[in-house]
Amino acid sequence: MGGLEAADVERMEFQLALRRRGISDQAVLRAMDEVPREHFVAPEFIESAYADHALPIACGQTISQPYVVAYMTEQLQVGPQHRVLEVGTGSGYQAAILSRLAREVVSVERYRTLAETARQRLRTLGYANVTIIVGDGFAGAPEQAPFDRIIVTAAAENIPPALVEQLGANGKIVLPLGPRNGTQHIVKLNRTAGGALERENLIAVRFVPLLPGQAREL
Repeated sequence: MGGLEAADVERMEFQLALRRRGISDQAVLRAMDEVPREHFVAPEFIESAYADHALPIACGQTISQPYVVAYMTEQLQVGPQHRVLEVGTGSGYQAAILSRLAREVVSVERYRTLAETARQRLRTLGYANVTIIVGDGFAGAPEQAPFDRIIVTAAAENIPPALVEQLGANGKIVLPLGPRNGTQHIVKLNRTAGGALERENLIAVRFVPLLPGQAREL
């Protein structure tokens, strides 16, 4: 019972921390509460699963800090009718959050090991509306386009043209932009009814780089 009580307190503090930092979308907060983050981190980091910082996962990648996951998800403005493309599956945590909000999530991962592990994890946890593809994130998933929303969870130096092409009418892209060793910012792109893209620069962040191609190993 004591362990359960401690876990409940931890989850409450987790929610309070997100609200304190400005996350206000109730659907996003509910998704962050429903998805058990401890299942997406390495066993040695379970005690830190709800701490507000990134944690290492396999293949030299990371699971983003909860605030950044919540912030990017809130900026994406996902509705239950939307199809979402995620670039960079990683542990599958962001895809799980999106699955609680969207009709369908397609996630592209360049590392086969990460893709297979995340696929099994999401299946076990019951997130049935997520499809994981092993491939080149810069290329997106053209065979499944267009998408209403696109989120990229690694930093690109420039906006990948293929992702813009796969964005549907009135769609949104949220991604970190900036050099590997320099300043990166979350950027939101809104496609207008006329087809133009409006850009909005948001908060400063630090992400692993978005790499081209599919990894040969791993």
